[in-house]
Amino acid sequence: MTLKPEQVRAICDTREQCPLDLSPLQTVTATLATGDYSVKGLELVVAIERKSLSDLLGCVGRERARFDREVQRLLAYPVRCLVVESTWSEIEAGNWRGEVTPAAALGSLLGWIAAGLPVLMCGDHQRAGRYVSRLLFTAARRRWRENEQMTAQKKAPARTRGSQPFFAPAPQSLKELT
Repeated sequence: MTLKPEQVRAICDTREQCPLDLSPLQTVTATLATGDYSVKGLELVVAIERKSLSDLLGCVGRERARFDREVQRLLAYPVRCLVVESTWSEIEAGNWRGEVTPAAALGSLLGWIAAGLPVLMCGDHQRAGRYVSRLLFTAARRRWRENEQMTAQKKAPARTRGSQPFFAPAPQSLKELT
């Protein structure tokens, strides 16, 4: 049996203001400790943060201290990602109003990558939804396969060499050693 996307339940944080379309995954709304998206049952394993370009610029500028704390929390998750609804070219061009320079935005993104936070530049909201859906499913499938392997190992008989156990039982007394 294999896991199908329709069997995975994605979680969208209640504070997410512009939710992504995560089809074909099922989606529920719940409060997440960190990030905007996760997988039901894997809330302590998977955390994905989504940013539009304007959100990202706020995180580089006036909300930097708050977002740095968010990044620190994200780094604790085995599966983590910052998904940006923009491109590297758009960041480099700097066609926005505000105090954040293209160099500051690029420096922040590269700094977060260097700290261990993958950054996925998706270009737009629709593509971000497709990529987040695929990332959530891939993380869930990986954990599902690991669980299947562990379950199979528990059910398998102990490995033996001939008729002797692979690992001899520990001696109960000193007499057994001599």
